[in-house]
Amino acid sequence: MTAGKGRIALNHLDAFLARMEADAALIHRPENIRYLSGYAGEGCLFISKDIHAVVTDFRYIEAAGRQAPGWTVERTTSERKESAVALELAKAAGARSIYVETDFLTHDDYVKLSEALQGIELVSLNGIPEELRQIKDEEEISCIREASRIASQAFINILPRLHASMTEIEAKIELEFEMLRLGSEGPAFDTIAAAGVNGSLPHAVPSSYVIAEGDLLTLDFGATYRGYLSDITRTVAFGKISPELKAIYDTVLEAQTSALEAIGPGKKCCDIDKVARDLIDARYPGAFGHSLGHGVGLFIHEQPRVSFNDATVLRPGHVVTVEPGVYIPGLGGCRIEDTVIMTEDGVINAMHAPKHLIEL
Repeated sequence: MTAGKGRIALNHLDAFLARMEADAALIHRPENIRYLSGYAGEGCLFISKDIHAVVTDFRYIEAAGRQAPGWTVERTTSERKESAVALELAKAAGARSIYVETDFLTHDDYVKLSEALQGIELVSLNGIPEELRQIKDEEEISCIREASRIASQAFINILPRLHASMTEIEAKIELEFEMLRLGSEGPAFDTIAAAGVNGSLPHAVPSSYVIAEGDLLTLDFGATYRGYLSDITRTVAFGKISPELKAIYDTVLEAQTSALEAIGPGKKCCDIDKVARDLIDARYPGAFGHSLGHGVGLFIHEQPRVSFNDATVLRPGHVVTVEPGVYIPGLGGCRIEDTVIMTEDGVINAMHAPKHLIEL
């Protein structure tokens, strides 16, 4: 992690401190730890007005010092457990109330903290970092754009290597290797490769299914750059596909194009979802069962949700996906997805991979 990235993280910390009402906070969710401190290892953060500490074990002491400049690093041991360190820091900060991530900690972890911090009120953090993370700054957007470039180029590069008679797993391997070769730190999430009848499964797990002539193959994947993720889906054909599958593809592409034309700062998420959903439902009622999209950043599913029940007004700095799909059991399916960035001037589509029907 560069020193510059550390400074960006400190800006995030300042915004978080401005929202704190409790005396201190314990942060355990990995994405929030990285967002607030720049540290990408295991452990937790203790944050108060005057104390900013990474709490971790021997394996990550040096990494924490490099990645979170300006933060104190507290080492845990078998005798000095994390909860004991939290108590020491709470006393040093004079904390009578501490934010904790009740939506992330296990019940057992919460009980241990409660027992260790007797007399100190544990207050739900209530998603404050996740709310702050919705609006990306210039550095974050730069990372997402690079992750998007890598994913788009990887898709383009593997097209000559995709062929009928290969398996879904082999297609996944080609794609993930190519993203690594282009500079990805790893897959943004478990890559989906769903061919033939498996295409009706929105989150299909790649299998030994052998891709045949006449199949559609849906690839849903993303790259990682400096911790930030991208999300893209492309569906390709192997040889000539049936008129039924061609009609599905054309519908999904039309729905995605219409939604991309409608999306922008000042628009409500639910209204953008409706554009694509109404078009698909008119032809394939009930075949588009998931939201149109979601936020992307340090985690693959962030807020806001581009869905029928999310009235969030998009603002510059929001980064969301637009990913309509049609899924017909026994026949197959199709999804097309881009990661898009809201700006002061409109919208940037971070993906450059082609979306016309490719027949391999």
